[in-house]
Amino acid sequence: MSDPRPFVVIAEFEVRPGCLDAFLALAHEDARASVALEPGCRRFDVAVGTDERTVVFYEVYADRAAFDAHLATPHLARFRDGFPALVAAERPVRILSRTCSGEDSP
Repeated sequence: MSDPRPFVVIAEFEVRPGCLDAFLALAHEDARASVALEPGCRRFDVAVGTDERTVVFYEVYADRAAFDAHLATPHLARFRDGFPALVAAERPVRILSRTCSGEDSP
């Protein structure tokens, strides 16, 4: 039996100085397309740290299969092609299972 809890992905990047706007343009395009075009993508937030060099993605998928489908999308391919020149470091991706959301009803 598969796990019914949403599949959460947290990705973190350290953006090169002067490259934040270009990185965010790529990230926002990927996030918007993921939510709009992927039925299994429930949420894709892009957040910037106070240092304006750290960028974190918080992605929520219906399940692992939905995330695997995301990995094969053209919009993710465009992001993957464009971001390496813009980042100083890519942190290891963290995978979690969400157990509760502040939006959940009691």
